[in-house]
Amino acid sequence: MLFGASFIHHSTTMGFCSAAKSAIIGSNMNTHQHILIAGAGFGGVRTALQLARSTPYKISIVTDQADFRYYPALYATATGHSYNESIIPLDEIFAEYPNVTIEYDRITQIDTSAKHLTGESGKQYTYDALVMALGVVTNFFGIEGIEKYAYGIKGKSDIADLKAHLHKQIAEKEQLDDNYVIIGGGPTGVELSGAFGAYLAHLAQCHDVTLRSKIHLIEAAPRLLPRMTERTSALVEKRLKDLGVELHLGVKVESETADAVMISGESLNTHTVVWTSGVANNPFFKENSSSFTLAPNGRVQVDAFLQAAPSVYIIGDNAATPYSGLAQTALYDADFVAGNLKRALRQQAPKAYKAKKPPVVIPVGSNWSVVEWGSLVFAGFPGSLLRQTADLIGYQDILPFMKALRLWQSTSHIEEECDDCRAPIEEKNARQVRHG
Repeated sequence: MLFGASFIHHSTTMGFCSAAKSAIIGSNMNTHQHILIAGAGFGGVRTALQLARSTPYKISIVTDQADFRYYPALYATATGHSYNESIIPLDEIFAEYPNVTIEYDRITQIDTSAKHLTGESGKQYTYDALVMALGVVTNFFGIEGIEKYAYGIKGKSDIADLKAHLHKQIAEKEQLDDNYVIIGGGPTGVELSGAFGAYLAHLAQCHDVTLRSKIHLIEAAPRLLPRMTERTSALVEKRLKDLGVELHLGVKVESETADAVMISGESLNTHTVVWTSGVANNPFFKENSSSFTLAPNGRVQVDAFLQAAPSVYIIGDNAATPYSGLAQTALYDADFVAGNLKRALRQQAPKAYKAKKPPVVIPVGSNWSVVEWGSLVFAGFPGSLLRQTADLIGYQDILPFMKALRLWQSTSHIEEECDDCRAPIEEKNARQVRHG
């Protein structure tokens, strides 16, 4: 993600930076230090693992989710692949780390003076150093009917609801919908649009129904992937058109009912709208705005050490830094903060944060991905190979190597709860096992 605001809080004085250094390397930093991590997405999980593997810190994670969601694979799970590909239990990730404790709660308040968080349960969580990695929430922009009628793919229950809806259409009407509408031309919307046609064809074949459905991708900006280069957008737009996806660019979604979606004054009949557009910073920060300085985009202003207050680190999607909003940035931020906490154990001064633009690899249909790596842009099967490699690295970021490798090797398998769908899937999976 590009600059939404300056990543250094310019109103912060050098005195605060000096205080930050003192807080990190001060005498109260010792081997019994308690590190509290709020959130268990890429940033939170990575920070915990980096510290648990190589430091004597006591680490606690507070989260309202029992699972880690591997966002790059959610579109695949939504189109027939295994839930294991994108939903990984936290207990499994931290099974080998006795110095990590997981608390299941939703935090509601912070007291930076007393150094504790308060959860929805009423329990207080104290810390010596706090890493906040709460992620973002869906933003429906107040569009009438979207929150009520649209489906999502941001978690297991969302995906289960969407797939149940598709199968219910077949069971009740013995046909698929005429139009499937995906709203949001960012990476998730593009990935889902690229895979959705093949998934509908699979459902039609398994249930012996005629496939006459159209897939529509809606984007308010004049091009897809507006935060990426125009060349990347052009390549992706051509690819989606080749896959039969109808693009609606530069249009505004105005409302949705149970039977249609209104787009720039025109009604499109559909019973299936998937919302992938729009996120907002976790409301915790606005609700506790007296403890934070927020940028115009709602993210938290941080200093040169990613701190919003002494010993309070803000990383990933929550921080007003360049490229926040990307999984790779959350991982990079986690490594940075963990590195400074390790330096504190050695009584060394912390390093300052330097933003780094990560490469982006977006799959669009089978065996095709677009890659944007610095000034380099390319697409096709080579990009797909790079994406597969990136997924292996991504799983290894959160799991031991052998577990990550087994999970990565299983990503070509698909699964369905529906009996009619399961038989051909099991036959296909068996053929893949036989042929390696």
